Amino acid sequence: MFAKLLYIIYSQMETQIIKPECPKCNHSGVVKSGIVNDRQRYKCKSCNYNFSVSKIGKKIDSYYVVKALQLYIEGVSYREIERLLGVSHVSVMNWVKTHKVRQPLHNEYHPTYKVLSHKELLAFYANPENLKGAGMIVTELGDKYMLIRWERFRV
Repeated sequence: MFAKLLYIIYSQMETQIIKPECPKCNHSGVVKSGIVNDRQRYKCKSCNYNFSVSKIGKKIDSYYVVKALQLYIEGVSYREIERLLGVSHVSVMNWVKTHKVRQPLHNEYHPTYKVLSHKELLAFYANPENLKGAGMIVTELGDKYMLIRWERFRV
């Protein structure tokens, strides 16, 4: 009697467990296929693909990915992006590789940047001397603003 009750409870619990889908064909018919490195392995019944459950880790907000790629295109180095955004320079390199972003060739100009608050940015624009030069761009950086200017290399 007790064994029958346990069987009924177990079968109800198993129907409530959400089994993962196959990452290759998105089929929901998967079976358990062992444990590797303390992670459950599954095998897809449809395409016979073996896979592990994707690990839960911290995911970086896409805002930082876009901002890092934008800064990279503007000529800011990996380490400088790391200091500005607080993400690893290796992550930035991986994003550049993943998204196949190429930095344009800058032979005569190099970027300089300043991080300014809203008041500092208004004061910067109030001075007409600051508006002269090769070019500049302002981008949002959290609650502050980043001003990127291009200056000629001095020979």
